Amino acid sequence: MIDLKQFINLYQKKTGITEDMVSANMLGGGGGGGGGGGSGAAAAAAAPVEEKSVFDVKLVSFDAKAKIKVIKEVRTVTGLGLKEAKELVEGAPKMLKKEMAKADAEKLLKVFKDLGAECVMD
Repeated sequence: MIDLKQFINLYQKKTGITEDMVSANMLGGGGGGGGGGGSGAAAAAAAPVEEKSVFDVKLVSFDAKAKIKVIKEVRTVTGLGLKEAKELVEGAPKMLKKEMAKADAEKLLKVFKDLGAECVMD
C-alpha cells in the first residue's frame, strides 16, 4: 500500500494532477484497484438521482372567472384573512406555501388547477 501511495504521488507530480482533481473524479473513492473505482462510479451514478424532499408552491396566474374561488382556497391553505388572501392572489406570481412535502405540494397543485389557477412547485 505504501508503494502504491508513493507511485501515485510521483505520478501526480510528473503529470501535474492534483489530489483535488483525483478526489473529484473518484468522488472520494477509496484506495484500491477496481473495487474502489467501481464504487466511485456507482456513487457517481447515484448522486444525480437524489431527489428533493421539500418543495415551495407558487401561484403563477389564475382565471379571472375563478378569482373568488381561488381567494377562498388561498385563505383555507394559508390561514390568511380575506384582505391578505385577495392581495396575494391579485399580486400573482406569489409564493403560497413553503417547505411542503412532495405529496402535499402535488395535491395543492391539483386543487388550484381544478379551480382554474396555475401553480408551480419549486
